[in-house]
Amino acid sequence: MVNFVLIAVCIIAGMIFKATKSIHPDAHKGINTWILYLALPAVSFKYLPKVKWTTEMLFPIAATFLIAVFCFFFMMFYSRSRGYSRRSRSTLELASGYSNTSFIGFPLISAFYGEGLLSIAIICDQTMFFALSTLGIIAAVKGGSKSGKVSAQFILKRLITFPPLIGCISALVLSQFIDFTFAEPFFDKLAATVSPLALFSVGLQLKFNGWKKLIPQMSMSMLYKLILAPAIVLGMALLLGIKGNIAKITVFEAAMPTLVTSSIIAEQFRLNTKLTNLIIGVSIIVGFFTSAFWYQITELLF
Repeated sequence: MVNFVLIAVCIIAGMIFKATKSIHPDAHKGINTWILYLALPAVSFKYLPKVKWTTEMLFPIAATFLIAVFCFFFMMFYSRSRGYSRRSRSTLELASGYSNTSFIGFPLISAFYGEGLLSIAIICDQTMFFALSTLGIIAAVKGGSKSGKVSAQFILKRLITFPPLIGCISALVLSQFIDFTFAEPFFDKLAATVSPLALFSVGLQLKFNGWKKLIPQMSMSMLYKLILAPAIVLGMALLLGIKGNIAKITVFEAAMPTLVTSSIIAEQFRLNTKLTNLIIGVSIIVGFFTSAFWYQITELLF
């Protein structure tokens, strides 16, 4: 409940500031720069050094990437059937293939399953972050190109210069040689700014004019994100015989609303931020209800 109130406050605050014109029209770009270059890399340094990698963790890792890959094909067929542009397709991929595994996921997991299972959720979160920094950026680069065709060299350049990915890899490598315990308070403070600022940025960019025309795209995005994605992971778990807490948390995290950071990447690569922000806002509200449904399913089957 507290998180829901915080979400509403951050988004509404952004909308109010935009409406009163008391903030620069491009203020969200400065906020997004802070998140991309400082806050998101800090998230990696906060969590990755603490992760205990085991063979069991391969399932949430594989499931996270599987959701993004299935989303690619799902949105490809859907976009072609509706005659959407490559830009619209990439926007839908970005808004549908990546879950809000931490800001929404962590509190809901604590509420439904208990804090003891957050270690599994952290794996899902960091894998989601890595998938967004690779597959998500590839989709965004292609969608942001006027021709829709970009060279592998250009994509690779954008990937290796993407600050959150640099932070992710640096945290994985450096944590093997350096103990970052002394810097944890610093990383905590930087990481804590991600969700509030990202939601405030969403509020600054949120536009409701013409939203009715976007209902088909929003509905299809949420159908995949809140229903099909967790169903795919559930089927994968049953097929492979994965049981217990690993299966429960992985399915539950897959059922989380759209990742707020998707809006920042959409803006960075000139995709349809209006559609992305609407999907984020509505999916958070709907996701609070659908997550309860997936909790009952996981408890019943696992």
